[in-house]
Amino acid sequence: MTQTIEHIVLIKVKDDSSPSKINFMLDTINSLISLDIILHLSPGPIHKIKSISSSFDFTHMVHIRFKSKEDLENYIEHQEHTRVLNATKELFDDIMIVDWVADLDEPLVVPSGAVMRLNLLKLKEELEESEKTEAHFGSIKQFSFGENFALAKTNGFTIASLAIVPELSELEALDLNEEVVKEQEKLEDFLESVIVVDYVVPPAVKTA
Repeated sequence: MTQTIEHIVLIKVKDDSSPSKINFMLDTINSLISLDIILHLSPGPIHKIKSISSSFDFTHMVHIRFKSKEDLENYIEHQEHTRVLNATKELFDDIMIVDWVADLDEPLVVPSGAVMRLNLLKLKEELEESEKTEAHFGSIKQFSFGENFALAKTNGFTIASLAIVPELSELEALDLNEEVVKEQEKLEDFLESVIVVDYVVPPAVKTA
């Protein structure tokens, strides 16, 4: 297994954003793949999002993998990241950031066409530590998961998990899996809010 930093940014673009501006945003973000510290980069539209709150209506997702927290910090401070942020932030209506440490034994570069399911959990504040531990490891032990260590724009979501399957049909089968449903039901008493994001990885951008 390889310890990896998962970095995800959920973006809601403004309603009046034109398709050309959105494509410009995605192309500009994709240009960051030229940075050596980035192991994997995938920005694109969200396929489906489910949440109790209608305020979490994000439209796009950016998924990046790094070798270490230090590489993530260097990325955030890098002039290219600053340039991209300044060039695209006028399109943002809202963003949310999730960072966690994962132990991965699958390829770090996710192939185009693969489907990601991101689960974000917001635990009830009154939980005892023992209950928090149970909530952490109840249903997400089979996925890449961890505690969100992002310092801002978290909306109080402290646990993240990421499942990757080859295609949408397998994700639909996961929804119907009795064991998965049973484990999810066990978590309900611990949770204040949940966001579930399904994302289809777009074709990788070729670099010169």
